[in-house]
Amino acid sequence: MSQGGRVVVPKPLREKLGVKEGDEVIWTEVDGQIVLTSRKLQVERSQRFFSELMADYQGDSLVDELIAERRAEAAREDSESAGQ
Repeated sequence: MSQGGRVVVPKPLREKLGVKEGDEVIWTEVDGQIVLTSRKLQVERSQRFFSELMADYQGDSLVDELIAERRAEAAREDSESAGQ
């Protein structure tokens, strides 16, 4: 670690992670160790996770479904508060 807390990531590791100067990286502490991940890899993992999570979804649009549920709930709340 250099002055000012800078850390140099060796070239072979940068190449393996696919990171270049100026790229965003994510530092995470896991069980007392620091794990370095490229932002790109983290986004890919998240996309894969949600893709697998939604693989069995049969509806047309989850977003539309969630909006409809929220609107119905808001209407119920409005009617309950109007009745008091």
